[in-house]
Amino acid sequence: MNVEKQTILAIGGHVGDMELTAGGVLAGHSLRGDRIVTLALTAGERGAPAGREVGEYREQKVREAKEFAELLGGTAIVFDTPDGELLNNEENRLQVCDVIREAKPNAIITHFKSSMHKDHDTTHRIVTDARYYAALGPLKRELPAHFASRLYYAENWEDAVDYKPYVYVDFDQAAFDLWVEAVSRHWFVTGSPSFPYLEYYKHLARVRGIEARKLYAETFMVPPETLRVLKSEL
Repeated sequence: MNVEKQTILAIGGHVGDMELTAGGVLAGHSLRGDRIVTLALTAGERGAPAGREVGEYREQKVREAKEFAELLGGTAIVFDTPDGELLNNEENRLQVCDVIREAKPNAIITHFKSSMHKDHDTTHRIVTDARYYAALGPLKRELPAHFASRLYYAENWEDAVDYKPYVYVDFDQAAFDLWVEAVSRHWFVTGSPSFPYLEYYKHLARVRGIEARKLYAETFMVPPETLRVLKSEL
């Protein structure tokens, strides 16, 4: 039986956001032959290690994004907006709209609302509008309209206020190993002195897997208007 290949577009406020929070699921889709595209609205360069120049670290972050995506057979895009200066304006909404129209994703993953991080919360709002813009035929851009029918919000300790796991997506050991290899290319994931990112998200994947009666899983929220279960009987 031929299974139609999907495109998954993961949009984060910084390089590394989606790679950490949804990377296991992205790796699982990659191993099934689906296309993976990551988009970071900023590089996250102001998290530079002590003694490192911010511009130099930005170049490193862009390389890390590309290395992660390439290991999954995918593509990485990083916007030029400086870290911490992301604005929910028309320019950024249309720029993301254009990426959606070019990538033609079946599903988009981005940040949940109510974040402690300004760029995460702004990304959430930009993506909400950009997804609508991308599907709007009368909005003429270089590329034709495209509707990404599924929108998911990844679980992130920085976006935890009001977050409740709704969708569990499991993945196997091969996907877990590929994800760990790929996400370990990011310096902050393995070297940050402020938070043990890799340890936290590896354990979280196992905990969510146990809850789902699977080996590993990552969880997602969905837009409030799609929070429904349809049944013909109890």
